Amino acid sequence: MRKFGLVERLALGAVLALTLFGHIAEAEPAPARVEALPLEVYAASPAVDLMALSPSGKQVARVAVAGEARAIVVTHLDTGQKLFTATLGDSKVRDLAWIGEGRVLVVASETRAIPMLGVPKMELYFGVIADLATGKLVRVLDGTQDVLPVLYGSASVRRTEAGETLFVRGVTLTTDAIDLYRIDLRNGRGRAVQPMDRETDDYVLDRAGGLLARARYVEHTGVWTMQLPRNGRFRDAWSVTEPIDTPHFLGMGRSPRTVVIEADRPDLAGGDPEAEGAVLFEVDVDTGEWTRLPFEHDPDQLLHHPETRLLIGAARTEEDGEHYEFIDPTAASRWRSIRRALQDKPARLVSWSDDLRQILIFTDTEESGLYQLVDFDRGVADAVAEAYPDITPEHVGVARPIRYAAADGLEISGYLTLPPGVETAENLPLIVLAHGGPASRDVVGFNWEAQALASRGYAVLQANFRGSTGYGRTFLEAGYGQWGRKMQTDLSDGVRWLAGQGMVDPRRVCIVGASYGGYAAMAGLTLDGGVYRCAVSYAGVSDLRRMVNREARQQERRDNQTVRYWNRFMGAARLNDRALDALSPAFLAEAVDKPLLLIHGRDDTVVPIEQSRVMAEAMRRSGKPVELIELAGEDHWMSRADTRLRALQETVRFLEANNPPR
Repeated sequence: MRKFGLVERLALGAVLALTLFGHIAEAEPAPARVEALPLEVYAASPAVDLMALSPSGKQVARVAVAGEARAIVVTHLDTGQKLFTATLGDSKVRDLAWIGEGRVLVVASETRAIPMLGVPKMELYFGVIADLATGKLVRVLDGTQDVLPVLYGSASVRRTEAGETLFVRGVTLTTDAIDLYRIDLRNGRGRAVQPMDRETDDYVLDRAGGLLARARYVEHTGVWTMQLPRNGRFRDAWSVTEPIDTPHFLGMGRSPRTVVIEADRPDLAGGDPEAEGAVLFEVDVDTGEWTRLPFEHDPDQLLHHPETRLLIGAARTEEDGEHYEFIDPTAASRWRSIRRALQDKPARLVSWSDDLRQILIFTDTEESGLYQLVDFDRGVADAVAEAYPDITPEHVGVARPIRYAAADGLEISGYLTLPPGVETAENLPLIVLAHGGPASRDVVGFNWEAQALASRGYAVLQANFRGSTGYGRTFLEAGYGQWGRKMQTDLSDGVRWLAGQGMVDPRRVCIVGASYGGYAAMAGLTLDGGVYRCAVSYAGVSDLRRMVNREARQQERRDNQTVRYWNRFMGAARLNDRALDALSPAFLAEAVDKPLLLIHGRDDTVVPIEQSRVMAEAMRRSGKPVELIELAGEDHWMSRADTRLRALQETVRFLEANNPPR
């Protein structure tokens, strides 16, 4: 693949010149052996973090990355001219959205505490408006009297009578209010337009920024209530007691006076017993009538028209990638054209113009990631940026879907990534790469860590063990109470299946994981012994009871929604349940007979670094081989390229020493 320069990647210039009725040329067959790239290439942040089309489709905004430095760049697509460039420093950019044609909203986060307000160290989100006309950056809520310049929840862009407008919630320093503010785009100041408080759980705005519906959640009772407008006031329309899985809104419905709600309603006909805890309904805010949305499959994401904000489709992650189902006939027709042009190669819809005539897509199967702009007026798709320009297709290992039976017969799906250039798996050394969550999943597509390990000669197994999302309610609930139990053996059952097929050498297997996967890595040495030669845990939970007790202390009420969630998956009967000690690696260090590497960011606000320190100390007391590496300035998500590189280098060093690939 051609390596584009920074400007050239963003200039729309018939790079691929694919007709929408043609197809992408087949890649040349990979050579039998491929020289490994430096680990720096895999650990680097993507060259383009985020990208979005302007409403007209004539401009594209992106967050460009060079090392740890990020910049927002706006380019005119017809001319390739840079219209705006501003540095964002080493901010952790999380979102990007256009506000009309002249401004772009950047959402970033920082790990900070606010001692004066009693706010512990946590990830705080900030909004910055890039003004193309003035060339300046404006901070959202900056200068708003008695309001913290921090975003509470997501931001909403709406087209009002005065033009494009930004709405956000902000925390008032003098009261318990977390009102909805309309932002002055010139200076970032907010004007309260809707009173809200800490129990206001959710809301939906209409196309013009008016409030369509809102919800309240009282945590100590677990009661969630939908409120709809009646005679100029919002009144309770429906309530349900949900201590853990509360309903939530997902924007506007198919018509201007409807909202979408995801809720568990077994009392309504047509409920889906396999929907993951809830079903999508459309609610008429004037009549209160509920209607099941007509999607064939349980969606992961809804798609709204970029101009009208009305519901036009949905997306669902399948084993072979994203699948889209459109209600809007124009969008459906255009997506079918894209699928034909790509010969059904999986693609993700990134952004589109208001008239749906330009669509930005992203592909990353058998490649490291390519953004393409589809122009229906010209009938072409042009490459505009590469995620990892130094990782060419011949350096991407094949990720193949696999299925196997767990010990109790439950079917487990996942992916096996082979070293680049290897077509047939035969007696390979294996790394089990366990995902976090646990209510999450691995997906097809480029995974920097899996590809980095595969480049060193390892096969990499990513198994969607029970409790993972995307496989229906029964599969999700099969993970409840299975920390360290069947969720763990689902992974080692995959090792045994691969070994039985002759694909991997069962004597050369290690386990690596982050967050819940970090727990699984430690549990692989303590609760599921005899399978792994070594383990690497990133930000893993080693003492389950300590972790849950911390979550109880962090919030106003000890019996809170987060505690209930963890206890359900861990199988605890109550807060401070000592039965969790039997599943906690920190209490089982004596059972370890293989080396363990612990890696943890000091700024982790999800799983505190004490979890790795406690495990390291337990291992040392028991005379067991352990290393602990602490990453200064790193959070739970490995957001920094420099610390991600160090973690990857240490992981590869440790694996090659304890499980040589050759």
